[in-house]
Amino acid sequence: MLPAFGGGSVADIVPALLDTNPPQRTPVPDDAIDARAVVLLVLDGLGAEQLATRARVAPTISEIQAATITTVAPSTTAAALTSISTGVPPGEHGIVGYRMHTFDGNLNALRWKTPIGETLLRHPPEQLQPLPTFGGQRPPALQNEAYRKTGFSRAYLRDARRHGFKMLSSLAVTVRRLLRSGESFVYCYYEGLDVMGHEHGLGEHYEAELRACDRLVADLINVLPLGVALVVTSDHGMVECSNGITEIDRRVMEHTESESGEARFRWLHAKRGRARDLGEAAAAAHGEQAWVMTGEQIIDEGWFGPVVSDAARARLGDVALVARGDHAFRHKGDTTSKLVGRHGSLTASEMLVPLLSYVA
Repeated sequence: MLPAFGGGSVADIVPALLDTNPPQRTPVPDDAIDARAVVLLVLDGLGAEQLATRARVAPTISEIQAATITTVAPSTTAAALTSISTGVPPGEHGIVGYRMHTFDGNLNALRWKTPIGETLLRHPPEQLQPLPTFGGQRPPALQNEAYRKTGFSRAYLRDARRHGFKMLSSLAVTVRRLLRSGESFVYCYYEGLDVMGHEHGLGEHYEAELRACDRLVADLINVLPLGVALVVTSDHGMVECSNGITEIDRRVMEHTESESGEARFRWLHAKRGRARDLGEAAAAAHGEQAWVMTGEQIIDEGWFGPVVSDAARARLGDVALVARGDHAFRHKGDTTSKLVGRHGSLTASEMLVPLLSYVA
């Protein structure tokens, strides 16, 4: 399932709400677009399929007017959140995944570190992601206080006024104060579902966290003034990879100089002159476990959007292993091998996210 750029993806939400180069068609309902103010809440890890099978767990969310849209490729937080804030696909903003190939090793986008340590000086966030966010406007953006000053927040919320919260209960209080002060657009992000899904899968821990998210949405609805909209979406869904993680075949690694990406969207960077050999070996070894694609095929098919900048292309590999089913591929030195819930690939469970709209 490829991203529905141009009117049916998470990249189309903010341009429609802020009327900044909106697509010809938009997934956002007219009453939300016409509202006098909007609160946009992103619940990390809330896939449309996960929500559809848990209506009893999230009654408030499930009763809100809903549509289903796609996230971006890869279906991962760093790429998707940046597409939400910039309003463009990853090929334009350049945050093309969780681990990105750079001149001094893979940059972990969420921690903003390479193997040699923190890299704010070597990879300034505002240069690595050079596009304006929120159409160049400076709305308040609420997120966990621990993330407020990180390199990734500087990259994907570069034009926003970043506010941190320490307890989830304070988010609705802060939103109410901001709306009362006259703010016309407020961005909010909460990561709890994603954390529980990664650590425990999609069972009782995930559902307990979904109940907390449902209470958050109810609290936000209760503080909305008349004529103000709440729009809720997510950056990706999730699958359980309970069978663990797959070692990449040694015949593939013989042609591989380095790896990047994530376990369900693994980029392989070929040794000089071996790109074709790498692609053939990867298809032979892992064709049943993954869609095996070259970087050029992915660009030509528009996975990263209609435009891929030179900077973004330099961060992609020569061959990608895009996991089918519940497979995941190990990275040398990977510290996430024990994760249960994962995302990044193009399955419906990962790609489809809800778009909910409520107007007070």
